[in-house]
Amino acid sequence: MENSSSPFYFNLTMFVNIGPYRFAAFTFCVLLYSFIVCANLLMILVICQYRALHQPMYMFIALLSANSLYGSSGFFPRFLTDLLSDVHLISHVACFTQIYVIYTYGSNELTILSIMAYDRYVAVCHPLHYHRKMTFKTVVLLSVLAWSFPALFLTAILLMSARLPLCGNKIEKVFCANWNVVKLSCVSTAFNNVLGMLLTITTVFLPLVYVLYTYLRILIVCWKRSAEFKSKVWQSCLPHIVSFVIYSIAGFCDIALSRYNLEDISPFVAVIWSLEFVVIPPVLNPLVYGLKLPDIRRHILGLLSCQKR
Repeated sequence: MENSSSPFYFNLTMFVNIGPYRFAAFTFCVLLYSFIVCANLLMILVICQYRALHQPMYMFIALLSANSLYGSSGFFPRFLTDLLSDVHLISHVACFTQIYVIYTYGSNELTILSIMAYDRYVAVCHPLHYHRKMTFKTVVLLSVLAWSFPALFLTAILLMSARLPLCGNKIEKVFCANWNVVKLSCVSTAFNNVLGMLLTITTVFLPLVYVLYTYLRILIVCWKRSAEFKSKVWQSCLPHIVSFVIYSIAGFCDIALSRYNLEDISPFVAVIWSLEFVVIPPVLNPLVYGLKLPDIRRHILGLLSCQKR
């Protein structure tokens, strides 16, 4: 205990030495990040520009795209720098800033997907009351809650983690993660573990249960309705279901990786698993919504054709 202190720099140890493929990997990641930025900005631009898309469902999709830009910007710039570097040190402040951005991105994603599930539930199960329940004021309130609740909760958790005395500086990841920092503590982390469990329950399991509940209710309503009705519901709900499944799988991989003994698996596989959480949802969300929702697809094609002229 006498020699313990919080190291000024953390060392990200999961970067694999890929030798001559380093610049190819860097180029691929730059293109990937560029696609994420362009695709999500295009989604936001189209939804903001066309009045026909000023509806709750599309506004929540724009919020999802904004969150993808936020999370990607908290990960990619630092990751691209590390790809070209032989040393992967990150300062104490930069590390906790990255943790805050990536964790709020992850929590925001689930809360936004939850309010999107509520929107679909009201539209299918209470169509006559939809416009009364999903007013512009309600949409703004739900959006603010989706962003502010995770931010406040994570601020409290990270303040506790930042005050821990640490006996090491090695983080087995390609980006900073709270659990990996807490494991370096020289003292008991029981209170941090309780807070982390509360965060997991409120931002992971409760949204998961709620989304499953809303879709169970939607399935019950659809059960005895016409094939045309089921087709319309399926068309509007499928992109949300796909987004939720993609994010759940990516999030599960990240949580499982943080609890797993990394010595038992290939370093390359470990890196791929750790990247899924911050890469796959921002890449696939604009594709899923842009391609599967006819209104968005039509307006995107219209905007792109105007730009060519």
